Amino acid sequence: MNAAPPGTANQQGRWLRFHERDLPIEADRPAAGITVGVLALQGAFHEHGVAMHRLGADAIVEVKTPAHLAQVDCLLMPGGESTTMSKLLVSQGLHEPLAARLAGGMPTFGTCAGMILLATTILDGLPDQRSFGAIDLTVRRNGYGRQVDSFEADLTVTGLAEPFTTVFIRAPLVESAGPAVEVLSEHDGHPVLCRQGKVLAAAFHPEMTSDLRIHRWFVEHLIG
Repeated sequence: MNAAPPGTANQQGRWLRFHERDLPIEADRPAAGITVGVLALQGAFHEHGVAMHRLGADAIVEVKTPAHLAQVDCLLMPGGESTTMSKLLVSQGLHEPLAARLAGGMPTFGTCAGMILLATTILDGLPDQRSFGAIDLTVRRNGYGRQVDSFEADLTVTGLAEPFTTVFIRAPLVESAGPAVEVLSEHDGHPVLCRQGKVLAAAFHPEMTSDLRIHRWFVEHLIG
């Protein structure tokens, strides 16, 4: 794995906010030796970094430029506003480098807006909205409704012994998944956690809970 680049977080937790520095780090540190990238153009990227810190990541890079992207072993794409993120990826010169890294097999985990950006087809998006087609999904932007329609649900997830409490906030609705997509969890008959190759995509926000099991699954199955 890459050496920790200058200015990124280390195991002493300099990257964390003060109230987060006492959060426990998993004893086995499954993410040790990994330089983690978190797409930090917009949205709830900080929480993904905290989760990966707690899994023992050696360094966490807030990815805002192609130079940042070149430093990382994997990437987490957070929830937020997918149309804004799509425009910022282009204006920051990140879209083409990220497309190349995805095509090259970089392990990537997208949640909510991140799922939209990774999908093949976006319904109810803006006419000029771009996605990477890294996972064969057709998703409907805000398919679960507005902010007021946010909800939690305890769902069965393949590979996890106990249900996972999922948080849906203006979540995308997966209308269809291609034959190469492995559906790991569903809600009301719709896929909400999917994997294809080195890409994992969730319609919900696992980073909004203290449960690290899905981030750990990403590390152990797609990076390790």
